[in-house]
Amino acid sequence: PRSAMDHQPKFFENLSGTGKAIGVLTSGGDAQGMNAAVRAVVRMGIYVKAKVYFVYEGYQGMVDGGDNIVEVSWESVSSILQVGGTVIGSARCKSFRTREGRLQAAYNLVQRGITNLCVIGGDGSLTGANLFREEWSGLLEELAQNGKIDEEAVKRYAYLNIVGMVGSIDNDFCGTDMTIGTDSALHRIIEVVDAIMTTAQSHQRTFVLEVMGRHCGYLALVSALACGADWVFIPEYPPEEGWEDSMCVKLSENRARKKRLNIIIVAEGAIDCHNKPITSEKVKDLVVQRLGFDTRVTILGHVQRGGTPSAFDRILASRMGVEAVLALLEATPATPACVVSLSGNQAVRLPLMECVQMTQEVQKAMDEGRFIEAVRLRGRSFENNLNTYKLLSHKKPDAELPKTNFNVAVLNVGAPAAGMNAAVRAAVRVGITEGHKMFAVIDGFEGFARGKIKEISWGDVGGWTGQGGSILGTKRTLPAKYLEKIADQMRTNNINALMVIGGFEAYLGLLELSAAREKYDEFCVPMVMVPATVSNNVPGSDFSIGADTALNTITDTCDRIKQSASGTKRRVFIIETMGGYCGYLANMGALAAGADAAYIFEEQFDIRELQANVEHLTEKMKTSIQRGLVLRNENCNENYTTDFIYQLYSEEGKGVFDCRKNVLGHMQQGGAPSPFDRNFGTKISAKAMQWISKKLKETYRKGKVFANTDDSVCLLGMRRRNLVFQPVAELKNETDFVHRIPKEQWWLKLRPLMKILAKYKTSYDVSDSGQLEHVAMHRPKEAETGAI
Repeated sequence: PRSAMDHQPKFFENLSGTGKAIGVLTSGGDAQGMNAAVRAVVRMGIYVKAKVYFVYEGYQGMVDGGDNIVEVSWESVSSILQVGGTVIGSARCKSFRTREGRLQAAYNLVQRGITNLCVIGGDGSLTGANLFREEWSGLLEELAQNGKIDEEAVKRYAYLNIVGMVGSIDNDFCGTDMTIGTDSALHRIIEVVDAIMTTAQSHQRTFVLEVMGRHCGYLALVSALACGADWVFIPEYPPEEGWEDSMCVKLSENRARKKRLNIIIVAEGAIDCHNKPITSEKVKDLVVQRLGFDTRVTILGHVQRGGTPSAFDRILASRMGVEAVLALLEATPATPACVVSLSGNQAVRLPLMECVQMTQEVQKAMDEGRFIEAVRLRGRSFENNLNTYKLLSHKKPDAELPKTNFNVAVLNVGAPAAGMNAAVRAAVRVGITEGHKMFAVIDGFEGFARGKIKEISWGDVGGWTGQGGSILGTKRTLPAKYLEKIADQMRTNNINALMVIGGFEAYLGLLELSAAREKYDEFCVPMVMVPATVSNNVPGSDFSIGADTALNTITDTCDRIKQSASGTKRRVFIIETMGGYCGYLANMGALAAGADAAYIFEEQFDIRELQANVEHLTEKMKTSIQRGLVLRNENCNENYTTDFIYQLYSEEGKGVFDCRKNVLGHMQQGGAPSPFDRNFGTKISAKAMQWISKKLKETYRKGKVFANTDDSVCLLGMRRRNLVFQPVAELKNETDFVHRIPKEQWWLKLRPLMKILAKYKTSYDVSDSGQLEHVAMHRPKEAETGAI
């Protein structure tokens, strides 16, 4: 049980690193986002007054010592956030595997007083670090016996603390939903798939794409889910005997349905049920021999490790880096080496060896042919991806589908958001699989009132996952002024349930429809909303479809804008983002782009604060730093406009820096959806459709559907670690209707993080973190909770 002490908030600034030295290294295969993690560790370490050292070239540098281990300053990590790979280098190291190597490494660390290590790498690197920690006191004894160090040093540096962060594009580490680099690798794959689709379309070709992941099928699986591939081969879930026939049947059926291209994705470690490899060449030869289709193989290779890290990876790595420093400061000889990782939307600490053991269990299960077990060990997120893929990729023959005689309508409401189409596709296909007749409403509630509604089939939504905007068409109009007409349409088309995909207007719309139930029986049907808006301002959900894509647009643009000033004199950019009154995009964009300040409505600011920011930037510009970035949410303050802030900075910065301003505008709503939005949209929408089926069964009485309780009008949202259905009526109290934002928003907790990384002194409440958890083996029943 927790003691009374635990109720007092814990603040980051009260933890002191004085007298501590932290070494940071990257090891194993590189991954995008490692630099963001390095930057966060360095800056957080310096913030708590610890000394921070770079260890260049991974363990090799630790063994070689000399100028491979260097103390670093704040500026050392300036402008590395947007760089892929790792700037401190990574090397495969044979000597660290020997005791002599580790002895030398220990000597090099003790010379500099480093007893805290932050290791960013894959499971091999982390296992090595743990061994090093276990041997530490023995190594020091031996060094003392050899006269290399004195007894005083043995006592003083008696313990080595280790915290790991998993940097690996394969996402093959158990215990964490996402490893650093996975999202960026998916970005590379999806960019390639989108490009290949246009050429395949032209020539009616079949493409076999080979993606990385020697022992883990995550990249293959999620990219297959995100691009609607026809077939996917992964090591954890080998195809059944006779897969050659079923695959060819599937491909030719798709061609018969007028589909001009086929995409097959193969993980490099793909195997059949006898543990024999399935190679991309083998798949190509099969398609050519059996079907005679024009087939090409594309091996993505190291492209997947390259390029700039995505917004998600930058934010993930920054959050993990902070958590890692925290864990090092709180570590005692009694606490096991831990890894910091992500569970849902929550930073957690897990014992390193538990994670490693579980990761090895997966491999063992695969080697022994226990594939169902392997999928389960991979964790709930992996299992969910697999189940959703199976649900959406193969249409059962009509004869095998159940017939429920229910009609379900899907519509988009509000402004367009990338990923809406993926959500519509998932809803339609799951609905058809569950036996319903699916109807698409064109142009939101307005189109509904005008009778723009038609039945939509499985094939109609093919290829929709990668399309931006809203194919169905969307309007901001609310239903209140059309109630009579919408009720008529519901009656005429016999609509038994509604699925609304959209932003704040969709939420208001559902509130209006449920209020109208007293007057119109037609609205007494199950209704569910899936949040989709770039602003991420819908109550009841941490994320909404479209926000990740917009964040990536903002981040990419900020990178370019910063680069435009390289070589010129010192310059500060003032950048205005969308979001209505919600500061999510401005705040998270600032974190991902390494901005100096972000002005948002949720945190009131006055002229004194603006003054302080200008002075802070002026001080910074006197060092080696050349560029500043300031983000401003469009509605953060009616008087301190973008122009006002631009003019203020221009005036106050005279002689030190000059200013430029940019309004990002509608590019934030456009573009192809990011892998996260495709995946999130697909999974959340499939789950919403399953809820509709359940509610339809529950509310079907005497030949008709009648639902008029609050719990039959829900919003499906991601809350911390789970997907939850919440009655819209209950969310009313959580909403600020005037400003169209939730009263409490989780990301405001990350605000101090951005400030500290930008060199401000601030108060940072870290009460949430610090409990060491255990790796939970989830039982299949729990898969219901829905990890993303």
